[in-house]
Amino acid sequence: MPELPEVEVVRRGLERWVADRRVAAVAVAHPRAVRRHAGGAGDFESRLSGRVMTAVRRRGKYLWITLDDPVPQSAGQGGEAVLAHLGMSGQLLVRPPEAPDEIHLRVRITFLDGGPELRFVDQRTFGALALVDTDPAGRPLPLAHIAPDPLDETFDEPTFLRSLRRRRTGLKRALLDQTLISGIGNIYADEALWRARMHYAKATEAITPAQGASVLSAARAVMVEALDKGGTSFDSLYVNVNGQSGYFDRELAVYGRTGLPCRRCGVLVVREPFMNRSSFRCPRCQPRPRR
Repeated sequence: MPELPEVEVVRRGLERWVADRRVAAVAVAHPRAVRRHAGGAGDFESRLSGRVMTAVRRRGKYLWITLDDPVPQSAGQGGEAVLAHLGMSGQLLVRPPEAPDEIHLRVRITFLDGGPELRFVDQRTFGALALVDTDPAGRPLPLAHIAPDPLDETFDEPTFLRSLRRRRTGLKRALLDQTLISGIGNIYADEALWRARMHYAKATEAITPAQGASVLSAARAVMVEALDKGGTSFDSLYVNVNGQSGYFDRELAVYGRTGLPCRRCGVLVVREPFMNRSSFRCPRCQPRPRR
């Protein structure tokens, strides 16, 4: 699943192309693409048609498009939004109407102005779109459990550091816990830990405030740098709304670099099993913690 930088790149592209445009029609080409929408494909098509997409927002790895209210809501109530779960291969692409259909096109959204279409393309069909209710602040109700991300202006660093120490788990496991801190996945966790010279298995209860702040600072820095380079693309499955890949993979220090020299000390990077995936680290810069 794309992490914060990749999702933010998509959000910015969508904001430019779909905000303040009225939907003309919606066509669902594959029912799995809207399996998270309670009413099914027909309901998704009919309820989204005629609505105005007002803004594109993100929290962590999650993206949604806010909609105008077809019926004015009373004070204190939320509205509706299109929640997009990209999964492993989902893409939200902006295409001219005359562009050929993509092989794995799942949902097509056209607009009354006749301009570029919004297309949801998903090779593996792990992603999905759904029309969901939002809270008064405009956040989708299904994301109520998702914590703010490190780039969110509402992120509370002292509270995060206290919660981190109370988790009583391994450091990387805590960084991947989206209820504690959102937006960080396997790639940027490994990169942040390398920058902070921390082993992924270090016990959170043993982390000092200074160490916790160092990891958080490293996570922020690496994601901002990745965002500036369009995110990390290892294949054609992650692209921005114009179909272009990011190129931060050229800057990675440890992730995916098994057997290559550490960019800091020259010791060969190792890959180790971790939660049904992999962790990459430098044995010298990130020594295994003592028991």
